[in-house]
Amino acid sequence: MTFADKTVPTGSELTVLKNARIVLGEEVVCGHLSVADGRIVAVDTGRAPQAGLDLDGDYLLPGLVDIHTDHFEKHLYPRAHVRWDPLRAAMAHDAQIIGSGITTVFDSLCVGATIKNPERREILAPMIDALERAQAAGMLRAEHLVHLRCEITDDQTARLTEENIGKAIVRMVSVMEHLPGRRQSKNIEGYIQRRMADTGEPRHEAERVTQELLNHSDEISAGVRPAVVALAHLNKLPLLSHDDTELEHIDEALAEGISVSEFPCTLEAARKARQHGMHAVGGAPNVIRGGSQSGNVAVKDLLAEDLVDILASDYVPRSLLDCAFMVAADDRLAADLPAAVRMVTKNPAAVAGLADRGEIAAGKRADLLHVGVHDGHPFVKQAWRAGTRVL
Repeated sequence: MTFADKTVPTGSELTVLKNARIVLGEEVVCGHLSVADGRIVAVDTGRAPQAGLDLDGDYLLPGLVDIHTDHFEKHLYPRAHVRWDPLRAAMAHDAQIIGSGITTVFDSLCVGATIKNPERREILAPMIDALERAQAAGMLRAEHLVHLRCEITDDQTARLTEENIGKAIVRMVSVMEHLPGRRQSKNIEGYIQRRMADTGEPRHEAERVTQELLNHSDEISAGVRPAVVALAHLNKLPLLSHDDTELEHIDEALAEGISVSEFPCTLEAARKARQHGMHAVGGAPNVIRGGSQSGNVAVKDLLAEDLVDILASDYVPRSLLDCAFMVAADDRLAADLPAAVRMVTKNPAAVAGLADRGEIAAGKRADLLHVGVHDGHPFVKQAWRAGTRVL
């Protein structure tokens, strides 16, 4: 049985991958597929009639699409106060990305400073430049695109966004707010206690300084957030709302024309986002750990109510592949393997506007993964991007 068939262009070299469990959009079939000119030509069940690369009955998946990883920055600062060369950091990051089965990655780079990370203002441009140079020179094996994570509490964020949003590598924007007592960090008491311990301030002084910080940040964000939203719409880029916690956060996002809730922190926010047709992104590390490292909602609880469309690696690139197989194996969740794989391939590709990839079907880009499984752990044996083997 042939699921799809296209004529191979004259003179094109045909690559056949055979004896595989092929994860299609809705089912897993045993068979083979053909690739030519970087595209999938045909997907067939049964034995391949011609010679090809034998995958020994392992899985063949679409290449993973990760719309949010902040891991590049960890390679730029491999130790506290040690700043690595951005180009070398980009190559180290890429090795981890492709080794995790991610063939398309949105490097989520912070735009604007936070209390703990003032250096983010100055490292943004060098990081983007390093990715552009390395990619143009063929030094990277995954395809790298940029997701601008815009910190709305920094008065420099609008300027930095405007300076970088027009670059061809920039394909996605999100608005975020990292403050004590807000969104992801609801526990303001914990922040006050840490401040008292760090500074030796009495409680009343720590509370006063914290409130001044919040008031000042609110004044800044009142101008920065609409400016970033306007720039994203002007450049026709997908726009995400980060760490939605209160119902009002969903209302705000909807009023701004935002269609994706990224890492909703409560069931209530996720439910409202779904009611209004928004896509929701969950963190794969949250699933694997069994809960949020910030004390927020467990993504498994969101999955149990079918409130997650996309999984992102966030801070552990390897987590995407593990999570897809973990979700599929969990009898408490409704997702089978094709549905779980869609969360890390087709669905993120669609939200990002990348209609040429994310599934195994004729005409799609041949981004493919040969995946074995040992003792319940999936692992990447080979990877192809646009038909070229890169791992």
